[in-house]
Amino acid sequence: MKHFDDTESLITVRDWLRFAVSRFNEAELFFGHGSDNAFDEAAYLILHTLHLPLDRLEPFLDASLTHGESEAVQAILERRVRERVPAAYLTHEAWLGGHRFHVDERVIVPRSFIAELLHEQFAPWIDDPDTVTHALDLCTGSGCLAILAALAFPNAGIDAVDLSKDALEVAAKNVADYGLDERIELVESDLFAALGGRTYDLILSNPPYVNAESVATLPPEYQAEPTLALGSGEDGLDATRQILAHAKTHLNPGGVLVVEIGHNRDALEAAYPALPFTWLGTAGGDQFVFMLRREELPD
Repeated sequence: MKHFDDTESLITVRDWLRFAVSRFNEAELFFGHGSDNAFDEAAYLILHTLHLPLDRLEPFLDASLTHGESEAVQAILERRVRERVPAAYLTHEAWLGGHRFHVDERVIVPRSFIAELLHEQFAPWIDDPDTVTHALDLCTGSGCLAILAALAFPNAGIDAVDLSKDALEVAAKNVADYGLDERIELVESDLFAALGGRTYDLILSNPPYVNAESVATLPPEYQAEPTLALGSGEDGLDATRQILAHAKTHLNPGGVLVVEIGHNRDALEAAYPALPFTWLGTAGGDQFVFMLRREELPD
């Protein structure tokens, strides 16, 4: 992608926003890492670069940019078009559940319906949040769900597990940023493998769940994310099978398992016709996150 030309006439935030939307649409960028359209993503990148409030575009639309500000805005817009990476990798931040997290290419960009369920403390399936004293976040990535779990369940110690050392380094930064080092333990492990006999009141996971066919056709923005965090076998359920096979031994009596599985509800129910999945309602519908109690899991 060549250098953006004819930008000398772009003076105001409004000018640069219009220009960015045009270039993003021309380049047929894919959106799905915090925004779902060119306007919102362009507004975010411009406001972030200018150190302006991300939720207050209108007051600044007709503000003129300095020469240095114009250069900075142009540079980040060019990178978004040229490199085809998620905006979060350009700004090193992502938002989930109203909270900000550091991200880079070592982790998948945070996005999970479990975040909104944590905000509700999994009511009504967990009667008293104060009784949750031990929780586990499998495939923690940036640590975002472990952090949200610690905030939702103030009496809980959290184990945050990931197979990737690189991901755990990012998670460590986020845990430190939230001052939760005393409550969140980062564990390098292939799912339950390194957890020994540890047991929990709550296990949650947003594991890899993209099937092989879909992985092969992912747009460049998704291909920029760690492969380990996306694909999970031919049908996308390899990690979920392992979780279902071993979760019971790591749950306390009455404990709850919550897992996000993407668009695999039909395949999962066909593979486990005897399991009484409870599908939790989210902003995206009731097909993405299931819940099982310990007593409902296979031995």
